[in-house]
Amino acid sequence: MNKIIFIFFWVVLLKANKANAQKEYDVVRNNWIEFSDAPNAMYHYFAQQAYALLNKRGAAIKDIRSLQGWQNRQQHIRKSLADLAGSFPRKTILNAKTVRTINKRGYRIEHIVYESQPGFFVTSSLYIPNGQPKKKMPAIIYCSGHASEGYRSAVYQHVILNLVKKGFIVFAFDPVGQGERLEYFNAAAGKSTVGGPVDEHSYAGAQAIIAGGSQAWYMIWDGIRAVDYLLGRKEVDEQRIGITGRSGGGTQSAYIAAFDERIKAAAPECYITNFTRIFQSIGPQDAEQNLGDAVFHGIDHADLLLVRAPRPTLMITTTRDMFSIEGARETAKEVSGIYRAYNKNDNFNMVEDDALHASTQKNREAMYAFFQKHLNNPGNANDEKTDTLTTQELQVTETGQVAISLKSETVFSLNRKHGDQLEQQLKGSRNSHNLHLVNAVQSARKLSGYEPPRQMNEPVFTGRFQRDGYTIEKYFLQGEGNYIMPYLLLKPDKPGHKALLYLHPSGKQTDAGEGGDMEWFVKKGFTVLAPDLIGVGEMGPGVFEGDSYIKGVSYNVWFASMLVGRSIVGVRAGDVARLARLLQQKENAQEIYALAKKEMTPVLLHAAAFDSAIRNIALIEPYTSYRAIVMNRFYNPAFIHSTVPGALTAYDLPDLAASLAPRKLLIAHATDGAGNESEPEETAEDFAIIKTAYQHKNVGGQLRIIPGKPTGNYADLYWEWIK
Repeated sequence: MNKIIFIFFWVVLLKANKANAQKEYDVVRNNWIEFSDAPNAMYHYFAQQAYALLNKRGAAIKDIRSLQGWQNRQQHIRKSLADLAGSFPRKTILNAKTVRTINKRGYRIEHIVYESQPGFFVTSSLYIPNGQPKKKMPAIIYCSGHASEGYRSAVYQHVILNLVKKGFIVFAFDPVGQGERLEYFNAAAGKSTVGGPVDEHSYAGAQAIIAGGSQAWYMIWDGIRAVDYLLGRKEVDEQRIGITGRSGGGTQSAYIAAFDERIKAAAPECYITNFTRIFQSIGPQDAEQNLGDAVFHGIDHADLLLVRAPRPTLMITTTRDMFSIEGARETAKEVSGIYRAYNKNDNFNMVEDDALHASTQKNREAMYAFFQKHLNNPGNANDEKTDTLTTQELQVTETGQVAISLKSETVFSLNRKHGDQLEQQLKGSRNSHNLHLVNAVQSARKLSGYEPPRQMNEPVFTGRFQRDGYTIEKYFLQGEGNYIMPYLLLKPDKPGHKALLYLHPSGKQTDAGEGGDMEWFVKKGFTVLAPDLIGVGEMGPGVFEGDSYIKGVSYNVWFASMLVGRSIVGVRAGDVARLARLLQQKENAQEIYALAKKEMTPVLLHAAAFDSAIRNIALIEPYTSYRAIVMNRFYNPAFIHSTVPGALTAYDLPDLAASLAPRKLLIAHATDGAGNESEPEETAEDFAIIKTAYQHKNVGGQLRIIPGKPTGNYADLYWEWIK
C-alpha cells in the first residue's frame, strides 16, 4: 500500500512539475485578463474582416432604388459566381443507364447511373407516378443533406414520396461522398476511412481548393447534369422543373438553382441565412458550402436567390436551426426587394416553423403548395403517410458503392488530373527562370493575402528568468490585427549581432527547455525569438472546431480565411516579417536567421520570399510542396493550415525556395504530403527547381539538402548552417 501511495504522489509531483515548467513560458495566459480570449484570436480576426466586407456589400444593396439597379446587381452576381466557381467542363455524354426498375403501388422507381463527367458515376433514382399522362409532368430534383445514406434517409424518402403522390416526377441523386458514392470507402469496414459526409467533402475539397477549384464545383456540376438528364426524358415538362433539399441539400439546391436558369422553382430548406450570422454563430461549414473567396467578392447567401429573380423561390426555415433564423429573416427581407421591383411579389416567400434543424409538417406542406402553384400542378398539399422502402429496394448498384461496382473516378482523382495540368503549366513557366520566380513571388503575395507590416507597436515586457549563460525574457507584440503575439526572447549574457527566429508548430515552449535546440543557438551567441503565432500555443487553436474537424484540425477556420480572401499562411508570414523588423530595431540584429519545423515551414518560406531581411533559412522536416498534398490520396490534415487556396494555379513551395537564392538555405529530412519520409524520386523534381536557381546564380554552396529520416540531434546540421 505504501508503495502505491508513493507512486501516486510521485506521478502527481511529475505532473505538477510539468505544469509549472509549462507555465514559466506563458506570456499572458492566466495573468492578463485582457487577453483571456487570445486562443480564439484567429477566428475572430477573420470574422472581423468578413463583417467589414459584408457591411460594404450591405451598403451597396441599400443604395439600389430601381429595377435597373437590381438588374445591374444580378449581372454582377452572375459574373462573380462564374469567377468564383471557375469554368465548368464541356458537357459530355451522360451514358445514363437504368440499372433496374422497382414497381410500387401508385409509382415506379427507375434506378439510374449517369456520368456527370467521364467515369465520374452518379447514382440516382427517378420516381414516376403511375399512368400515362396526356401531358408532360412537372419534375423536382431532390438534393440530399448530410445523411450517410444520401436520399435513402427515411426523412428524405417521406418528402420524395409525398411529392410523387401529388403527381410530381422526382429525381434524387447521391451527392459525392454520400450514399453509394463514398470516395474513401473501406470495403472491410463497410464505411469511409476519413469519416462522415462532411469529412468526405472537406478532405478532398481542401485538395481541390489548393488547386484553384472547390468541392462545390463538382457538386454543382452533378446537379446541372441532373437537369440535363431530366430534359432528355419524354415524361418531363422542361418548363416545369423544380429543385429542393434540406441542410446540405439546401446548400446544393441553392447553388444549382443559382447557376442553372432552366430550374423554374427552387425551395432550399434549412440552409439560407447570411454570412454575418454564420460567422457570429456556427462559423463557416464544410467545403461543399464554401465557394472560393465569396465574401471577399461581396457575395452572400441572398445573392444565390437574388440572381434567380423573378423566378419562384421559397425559403424554408426553422426558428431553432443552427443556421441563424435572424440571418434568414434578414436575407428574406433583402430578397423581397428585388421581387417587388419586378412586380412579382408572389414569386418569393419564406416559411418558418418552431423547430430545430429538422423537417416539419408545416414546412413540408408549404413546400408542396409552392411547387403545386408555381409548377402548375394543383392538388392536395397535405402531408400524407408514405411507404417504407427497404434498403434492397433503394440500392442502385450491385455492390452498393460505385467505387467497387464501377471503379468510379473521385473528386481526388479528377482533381489530381487537374493538378497534373497545373504542374505542366508551371513547368512551362519555369523555363523562363527569372521571370517565373518574380511572378511566382508576386502571385504568392496575392493568393496568400499577405500584408507587409506597416506599423510597429512597442513590445510589452511581462517577465524574465535566468539560465546558465543566458536569460529568457517574455514579451507580447501586436500582430497584423487587434491580436497579440506572445514570444520568448532568449538572450546570451554576451550577445552578438546575430538573431534567430524559431518557429515551431506546437508553439514557443516546445524547444525552449534546458538542453533544447534554442539553447544550442543561444550558447553560440544568437539572440533567439520564439513566438506563438496566431492560432498556436497561447494564441490557439481556440474553441471553434466546426463540422469538418479532421484528426484534430479545424478545416473550417481555413475555410473562414479563404472566404475573406486571406490565408492563415499569409497572416502568419506578415507577422514573421514584423518580428524580423523587431529584432533589427530593438535587438540590434544585423544578421537574421530563421528556422522552422514541419508545417510551420511554408510560413517561413512565404515570409522569407517576401522580406529580404531574413537572410538565412532552415527548413527542418518540411513537406516538399503543395503538389505533394494534392497528389497524395491520403495526406496529413495537420498540413492544411499551412496551405494557400489556389496556390498551384501560379506557384508552389519550391518556387519560393528557389527565389531565396543566393541566401543560405538548409532543407533537412523532407517528407511527402502524408508526412512520411520522401522517396528520392518523389522529391527530386521539387528539389531540382531549387537547385537550378542556386546553380543559375553560381551559389550552389549556399544550398544544402539533407535527405533521410531525422536523427533527433540536429547540432551538426545547425553548425554547418551557421558557419
